[in-house]
Amino acid sequence: MTGKPRRVVVTSPRTAAARRPRHSLTREIDEQTRLGEVYMRSLVRTQFRLALFVCTLLACLVGGLPLLFLLVPDLRSAQLLGLPLPWVVLAGLIYPAFIAGAWLYVWQAERNERDFADLVERQ
Repeated sequence: MTGKPRRVVVTSPRTAAARRPRHSLTREIDEQTRLGEVYMRSLVRTQFRLALFVCTLLACLVGGLPLLFLLVPDLRSAQLLGLPLPWVVLAGLIYPAFIAGAWLYVWQAERNERDFADLVERQ
C-alpha cells in the first residue's frame, strides 16, 4: 500500500436495535395525535370551503332574483301559465335549484372524503 488511503467501514454496534415503529396514518387520526389533527383539520377545512361555495352560489341565485325583477320591470308583469313570473320562479323553480345545490354538495363532499381516504391509505 503505497499511496492509497485505507478504506474503513464504520457500522453501529447496535445494528440489531429495534426501530421505532411507524404508525399508520389511520392510527394517528384515531389516537388524535398532532399529525392526525392536521389531516382532520385539512378535511374539515375542505368540507367547510365546499359548504361556503354552495351556500354562496345559492344565496346569489335566490338573492339575485329580486334584484333581477327590480332591474327588469317587464319581468314583474310577465305571465307564465296564467301566473305572474316572479311567483312561478320563487314558488316553483327555486326548489329544483336547492335540490341541485344539495346534490352538488353531497357529490363533492363524497369526492373529498374519497380523496382523503385514498391519501390516508397511501401513507
